[in-house]
Order: sequence, then C-alpha cells, then structure tokens
Amino acid sequence: MHKRRFALAIAASLLALTGSQTLAQGAGYPSKPIRIVVPFPAGGTSDVLARLLGIKLTESLGQSVLVENRAGASGNLGADLVAKSAPDGHTLLLMDVGNLVISPSLYKLPFNVMSDFAPVAMVGYSPHLLVVSSALPVNSTQELVALAKSQPGKLNFAAAAGMGSATHLAGVQFAQRNGIRWNYVPYKGGSQAMSDLIAGHIDVTFNGMVATYPHVKAGKIKLLAVSSAQRFAELPNTPAVGETAPGFHTGSWQGLLAPTGTPKAIVDKLNAEVQRITALPEVREKLQTLGAEPSNMSPAEFGAWMKAEIPAMAKIVKDEKITLE
Repeated sequence: MHKRRFALAIAASLLALTGSQTLAQGAGYPSKPIRIVVPFPAGGTSDVLARLLGIKLTESLGQSVLVENRAGASGNLGADLVAKSAPDGHTLLLMDVGNLVISPSLYKLPFNVMSDFAPVAMVGYSPHLLVVSSALPVNSTQELVALAKSQPGKLNFAAAAGMGSATHLAGVQFAQRNGIRWNYVPYKGGSQAMSDLIAGHIDVTFNGMVATYPHVKAGKIKLLAVSSAQRFAELPNTPAVGETAPGFHTGSWQGLLAPTGTPKAIVDKLNAEVQRITALPEVREKLQTLGAEPSNMSPAEFGAWMKAEIPAMAKIVKDEKITLE
C-alpha cells in the first residue's frame, strides 16, 4: 500500500513538473485574444504599427490581436497598465520606447522601466521629421532658425507626445544647438499635433515619420529636414538636421514589451513572429512607404539598448535643466 501511494505521489509530482515546464515553454500560447496597448491616441506612429502587426499576428497565431489606446502622461499610463498585467503574453505594450527611457528622469513612476518589463522586439526605427505649418514663411532649416531668432519665444512648438517626450526633447536639443527659444505646447499624441499643425494653430514640431509623412505628401504641411544621422534613404533630397547641427540624431524607436516574468519561450516566439512579419515583402513595402525601417534586435539586444539609453537621456534632461513643474 505504501509503495503504491509513493508511486502515485511520484507520478503526481512528475505530472505537475511537466505541466509547469509546458507552461514555461509557452505551449498552447496564445490561449485567448491578445491585447496590444498603445499608450497614445489612435493615428500616431505606435498606433499605425500596432495595427499593422495585429493583423499579421492574428493570422499566424490563430487568436484575435486587439489594439487598445490608453493615452496619457507621455505614454506612462498605458505602460503602467501593462507593467501590472499578468505575465502570460496576452497583454503587450507597443510604444515609442524613446519616451519610455526618458520617463525615469522626469517622472516619479509607479513602475520600474528596467525591472517591470520584458523587452520583446524592437519593431522599427523612423526618423523624426522637422515640419512646419504651410502658413509659416520658411522653406529650410536655416530660414526657420533665422525666423525663430527674429521672434524669440513667439513660435509654438508641439510636444507631440507630451512634455518630456522624445519629440519634446528633440525640439529642446534643436533649440539649444541653434540658440533659439520657442513655446512648447503639449499634446497627448502625434495625431492631435498634426491636426493643429495642418490648421495653423501651431508652427513647428518634430514628429515620427510614420504618422507625419502622409501629410507632407498630401501638401498639408512643409518638410524641412529629417533627424536621422544621415539623409534617410526614403527621402534622399531632404537634408538631415545633422548637416547643420553635427551629431544631432533623434527619432522614433518603436518597441514591443511584455510584463516582466513572461515566459522566455513566449517572448522568443513573439520576437520571431515580429521579425518574420517585418521581413514580409508587403510589410516591408508598407513600412518603407511610411518611412520606417524594420529592426532585427533580439530581446537581449533590445534590453541592452534600453539600459544604455536611460542614462544617456538622463544626461540630456539634467544638462538642459528640463522639469515638468
């Protein structure tokens, strides 16, 4: 009798161990619809890419992938929601991680950027575009600087994802390098900033290429320069800001993250799916049309990028004495 009970106990332990290992390996994932939280309003760069990925992931994973917009606090409200979600791969965050690595220097966050998220995939990079209202009488970076210097503090610059966002810091760096001053107007997302720029309510902004370039092509706003290190392949006739301000390099780095504790097998599976999807000819063509370049970072490489960027952004915030008071 004792031997039989012992054997049953061993069998039960092995079954439990096998079940735990299966869960850790991500078998059966996904078992329900996946939610991708975009912490900005619909229509911006993160939203466009999330919906593009969502369609393809739905096809390949056999579960619906839904995009949920949770805007506020430069993306931190939506990020906090994901950080506190179950680490099972069914709630993900897609955002401009440039904002995320800036936040620790500006906010008292309810989450820790490095310890509360598992980097999944760097989806892609697109430069910021330096764009102005069609009504503004400038057609080059030099003319913009000259106008701003002649009217210190008069031009309105849209902080397209809020104060302390990557677009805000791009404007700050540009202003400091060129010795100009303008007013910063905060927005919850790039789509709202674009609407006001088109309407002439604001004068200038840096914004992600994915969400901005369609308005340039439509002739609704004027493009002056790109923020990539060199001229961007998709816009060979548009100068880089770095041509007049050496070393200037900003942009939109779109990343997919999960709550920390998400099984490595699920993270790896999602990373592989993102890389597969962004390598598809029709997706690459769509990204190129929007002005984005796919990235092939592994989760570890993505994590290393974040770890390096946080102190780099902290230095800029400190040097420029940026606060949100």
